[in-house]
Amino acid sequence: MLIHRASLEDGRICDVRIADGRICKIGDLTAETGEDILEARNGLLLPGLHDHHIHLMALAAAMDSVRCGPPEVMEDEDLGAALSRPGDRWLRGVGYHESIAGMLDAAMLDRLAPHRPVRIQHRSGRMWFFNSAGLEIVAAAPGAEQRLEREGGRYTGRLFDSDAWLRGALRGAPPSLGAVGVRLARYGITGATDMSPANDAALAAHFAAEQAVGALPQDLLFAGTLALTGQDMGPRMRLGPAKLHLHEADLPELQTAVDFIRAAHERARAVAVHCVTEVELLFTLVAFDEAGAQHGDRIEHASIARPDEIARMARLGIWVAAQPNFIAERGDQYLADVQSGFVPHLYRLKSLLGAGITLAAGSDAPFGDPDPWAAMQAAVQRRAPSGVFVGAGEALTPEDALDLFLRDPADLTIRRKVEIGAPADLCLLDCDWKTARADLSATHVLSVFVAGRAIFDRVDEAPF
Repeated sequence: MLIHRASLEDGRICDVRIADGRICKIGDLTAETGEDILEARNGLLLPGLHDHHIHLMALAAAMDSVRCGPPEVMEDEDLGAALSRPGDRWLRGVGYHESIAGMLDAAMLDRLAPHRPVRIQHRSGRMWFFNSAGLEIVAAAPGAEQRLEREGGRYTGRLFDSDAWLRGALRGAPPSLGAVGVRLARYGITGATDMSPANDAALAAHFAAEQAVGALPQDLLFAGTLALTGQDMGPRMRLGPAKLHLHEADLPELQTAVDFIRAAHERARAVAVHCVTEVELLFTLVAFDEAGAQHGDRIEHASIARPDEIARMARLGIWVAAQPNFIAERGDQYLADVQSGFVPHLYRLKSLLGAGITLAAGSDAPFGDPDPWAAMQAAVQRRAPSGVFVGAGEALTPEDALDLFLRDPADLTIRRKVEIGAPADLCLLDCDWKTARADLSATHVLSVFVAGRAIFDRVDEAPF
């Protein structure tokens, strides 16, 4: 295939030939007999975008769920309306935040939705709330007594940090990823790093099967349990870091974390550590100091990072996968809930780059919006939904914001480019970079290719 008259990032207008899934020629080219031609009309041709931190199974489930949190739901009356859908099967809600009606329990949900089983996931992804009808179902599963919260000898309807157990209790099959693949393709995403800590060999097989039938056209870097191996990966999957998921309220023994890091390194795997509080970050840095850090070790989120902690990350050579979209999505809630002294240290970007830290970005979808262009815009603007600046000094240029999604997923120190020999994983915009940088929007995505095969063409798709 020949992409005719595309604008490259360096400003050149070139033709780009694709063969055998790779870019084979760039320049002023003549179409070959029978060759497919795509007219770029001076639109910018980029490497396909990569979401460096996403939860694809949870996103698939969320897309088939009821939104129960901001901005769609802002108070308990809105929540009641959202849960009023008729039916007798499970109603699954997502995105709840306690600012709406406090910490939910079965009694509260019974008042709002007594007519069918209901389960609602907190925005953090760490807890579920059930009404009595839903609680009756999960309470019958083996291990419920050890998992479900009790007060006064009665189940409250709350479940914490038990997603793997809940999947077994509900006997649910993993969802299809077809709708997710289509959605990501429309954003220009050709690859994703799935960072779910429970990813195991069985889930790897499901991902590989979804790719094989074309439901998930994107390539994957697959993080997860320490037991995962390269043999568990499908042909379009690569083994990612071992995921260490920390919770400040229930931190493991330091030696346990050190042993986890060392065990991963012995298996030639990097480690990715979930850090959304300063305590979790400090704990992680101490663990890496003790175990030693290797190329590829990374912090997920780094939600709060003070200058001395940034310096320690730089010294250890640890990468960061941040979520700039959270400032635009949750900034007002942060300003209300986070101690004022922490606000300047929220989701830092410019300071991390200035310290020489390798930085990439992911959406954390479904706990954030999976649109990378919205995340780029958030990185540039640093505004909460109300318009208030949150850490304006951490804002990036549009070029640096784009760069966060063009890092090589296997080695974030490498920035992917449209060049001869590179995989033909490409995103073509309908405008040049001068126009796009002033309007970072997925509406400019025109065509998207994985290994030279089109996975999105706006001409054939309904508008956003």
